[in-house]
Amino acid sequence: MPTIHHTEIYTQYQTKMRVRWLSVSATMAILLSIASLPLLTQNTINNYTTFTSSFSNFLKIFRSKTVQRGVADLIVTNGTIFTSDDSLPFAQSMAIRSGRIIQVGDYSSVQFMSTQDLAGPGTRELNLEGKMVVPGFIDSHVHLISGGLQMARVELHDVKSKDHFVDKVKEAVANMKQGSWLLGGGWNNDFWGGELPMASWIDDITPHNPVWLSRIDGHMGLANSLALKLAGTSSYMNDPDGGAIIRNSNGEATGLLVDSTMKLITSCIPEVSVDVRREALMRASNLALMRGVTTVVDVGRYFPGSSTETSWEDFSDVYTWADLVGKMLIRVCLFFPIETWARLRDLKYKAGPKLSEKIYLGGVKAFADGSLGSSSALFHEPYVDEPHNSGLEVADINSLHGMTVSADKAGLQVAIHAIGDKANALILDMYASVVSHNGFRDRRFRIEHAQHLVPGMASRFSEQAIIASVQPDHMLDDADSAIKKLGIERATKGSYVFQSLLASGTKLAFGSDWPVRIYCQQVADINPLGSMRTAMKRIPSGWHEAWSSSECMNLSDALKAYTIWAAHGCFLDKDVGSISPGKLADFVVLSTDSWDEFSREGSAYVEATYMGGIRAFP
Repeated sequence: MPTIHHTEIYTQYQTKMRVRWLSVSATMAILLSIASLPLLTQNTINNYTTFTSSFSNFLKIFRSKTVQRGVADLIVTNGTIFTSDDSLPFAQSMAIRSGRIIQVGDYSSVQFMSTQDLAGPGTRELNLEGKMVVPGFIDSHVHLISGGLQMARVELHDVKSKDHFVDKVKEAVANMKQGSWLLGGGWNNDFWGGELPMASWIDDITPHNPVWLSRIDGHMGLANSLALKLAGTSSYMNDPDGGAIIRNSNGEATGLLVDSTMKLITSCIPEVSVDVRREALMRASNLALMRGVTTVVDVGRYFPGSSTETSWEDFSDVYTWADLVGKMLIRVCLFFPIETWARLRDLKYKAGPKLSEKIYLGGVKAFADGSLGSSSALFHEPYVDEPHNSGLEVADINSLHGMTVSADKAGLQVAIHAIGDKANALILDMYASVVSHNGFRDRRFRIEHAQHLVPGMASRFSEQAIIASVQPDHMLDDADSAIKKLGIERATKGSYVFQSLLASGTKLAFGSDWPVRIYCQQVADINPLGSMRTAMKRIPSGWHEAWSSSECMNLSDALKAYTIWAAHGCFLDKDVGSISPGKLADFVVLSTDSWDEFSREGSAYVEATYMGGIRAFP
């Protein structure tokens, strides 16, 4: 798609200024006329009334926002368009040319312009017939290629018992060659009473195939005995920093590894071929478009204990290739391991932050702690059900501070995973120290997840201008386990405090964290509409009332968290995130034609997804 050049930007600016000058001049004329009303005859007043009525209609035409005139490729009409643009929150129509929006307004304005020079012989019209349109959704935290790979592996998201777990593994291994690794995951032990799985569950049915099955949160995994043997893991090994080998009462390894210890297994798993990873990108991208997602922030296949090279290999072997051959279906903003900040600095210096209309270079990501489900999220107080455990600090804070200072000084955006309240406090303190060291600028530091905060901590996000990159559906996984692990008071007052963050002035950026953890009662995929409904209702499965109802969000804010605020959170707000003149024409047509009903129930599905004004789904 053509890039807007400096001359075009200047033309856009001139056009906007002309419209503003016209509006201001005409308004001044009206005000002067009003001031002289006492001197006018009734006939003059009648003429004046006719004039103001005509002028009101004239202004209505220009009430729409316009970038520049010219023949449109597509005119969208007769809809309810939620723009995510506060200067014009709702519209009925828009015009698109060369993949970008050139005008947004009501039907009469586009109709008027179509009689001038907006429509031509090749202009298409999309009559929405009253349907809702929203900007293309932006998933602010996804592991895109991991998700595509997981779609072709054994899925354990729906497992509800030990027997079901074993049957799933038995079914998956039946058609595999001996020696091949059985990979998959998504299991959640809370759904069968909390008992953790063990290698002994599956050793008898997998004697010739090493197995690695990750937990739903990605911070714990189960290996069978063959995999442990291949990795050289024994019960006599000490736990490394930032990880743990789960043992039974006899001190023997059960097959469960937590956080950094997972590298013992993952380093032995053969690397997925380039072709398989490319297929995974296509699979994941098509799924995203089905869900109305047009842009993702991809934090890569990097987890505690995994190689820092995978994100770079995916960048060169998969993303660059897909862009060159025209197979990039969605837009991606890529984040890389913070340990490799210097490499990203050099790449952005040479190529700039935008490699194409589909690939953006974002920033760097790190981890401060683990997850609640694996009892490795870092808290000030111990877990209620594990009085001697307060979680794991998976990175040395001094080392992390040094890398953050360096990455920030190089102009890179930094995003750090923090789930427990102590982890969030540590990162907020560290970010404040970095700002003090490097000085003030528009850096948009991010905290990924920000799930559990002590009272009063929400305001610190706003005070420090921190982006809270959060995943609403995580609360559905954690509702019961949070009470069990933290107690009712801690779980109720400090968990998933979305509305408190908003009230403090914090920008929320919504995402899925797919495929790491998705609510097991739903299809495991990217699902912005479902996540927004979760943020609005906050009712976990089996519950009859909201979890902390004071933290429920309204639809408008939930939509912005998946659009313009998400775009702001990764510096893409000049290109995407709202239906505004000059931006890329990414939008979603929804099944509903009632904003009021949508606001009450949050129920709708995606009928069509457009990328750059071109229909991408179905």
